[in-house]
Amino acid sequence: MRSRALQALRPARASRIPSASPSAAYLRPSVRAASSSSYTPRARTAPSSSPSSSSSSATASRTTYASSYTRAPPPAPAPRASANTKDPIAPSSAVNGPVDPQAAIPQAATVADVDPALAAQIPTPDGGPGAAPSPAFTAALASSSGVPGGAAPGAAPETIDWSSSFHGLSTTPFSPETAAQLMQPIDPLDIEIKPDGIIYLPEIKYRRILNKAFGPGGWGLAPRGELVVGEKVVTREYALVVHGRFIAQARGECQYFSEETIPTAGEGCKSNALLRCCKDLGIASELWDPRFIREFKRDHCREVWVEHVTTKKRRQIWTRKDSEPGYPYQLVKAGASAAR
Repeated sequence: MRSRALQALRPARASRIPSASPSAAYLRPSVRAASSSSYTPRARTAPSSSPSSSSSSATASRTTYASSYTRAPPPAPAPRASANTKDPIAPSSAVNGPVDPQAAIPQAATVADVDPALAAQIPTPDGGPGAAPSPAFTAALASSSGVPGGAAPGAAPETIDWSSSFHGLSTTPFSPETAAQLMQPIDPLDIEIKPDGIIYLPEIKYRRILNKAFGPGGWGLAPRGELVVGEKVVTREYALVVHGRFIAQARGECQYFSEETIPTAGEGCKSNALLRCCKDLGIASELWDPRFIREFKRDHCREVWVEHVTTKKRRQIWTRKDSEPGYPYQLVKAGASAAR
């Protein structure tokens, strides 16, 4: 009974399996035909029965492929041309030893190449034909240097940038006569005192000493920078130059109270830098000596009570014994100052 039931079910299951679609059956021959049209048949070789024969054939094929491929050698470098000739220089492998890189640098032209006649007149260390300079050579040297008789040893060049140069610094001292004029003692009548008790020498006295020692035009102040304008003060650095030699440098300063007085403050800044530079020459060196300051104030100065002309405020200031307080102060009488 069981086997009969199974035999009855088999045709039903077979009827449920879908058959191949007619389109797939139609495309299969066309695909096979297209692939067969671009396919080139190769002759097949029967596989060898032993594995050793297959490995030997593979090795032989690799050897044949390697022998058919050879790498091309790199091209040889082209010879480079010399700097002063048109002939090519042989590579380093063609000569004995390495190539000297200095050999390609052309030699500098000498005086003999440019002017043989002038070269014969130039003195040589070995005392040759031109041991003594000829008049023509001396004249040519003088015309090129701008110094009569030729360039003297240590002579200044034609143009010097004094904004940064220190040319001639400490090359030679001044003569004893000049040094005596620079360091002579100051006349007490030339010294002034400020209201706060600081003694000073007016800047015109410094200029007179410099003019007496070096002559007018023999010295000057060279700016070393631009004028710096602050909130209430201007500053600038100057260099003192004497007879074409750098002597000293200092930064001057001066106060101003309005923008209209800035040019005047710039002149005061220059004068302040001058008196600071003159310290290196020994001019008015007593003004920085504490002992001299005390003695001068004791012998030539006094401290008095004064009154401001406008505000009527009173205060004590320093002044010389042989002079009265300047404007805007006036001397207070002894009785009024004592009562106060």
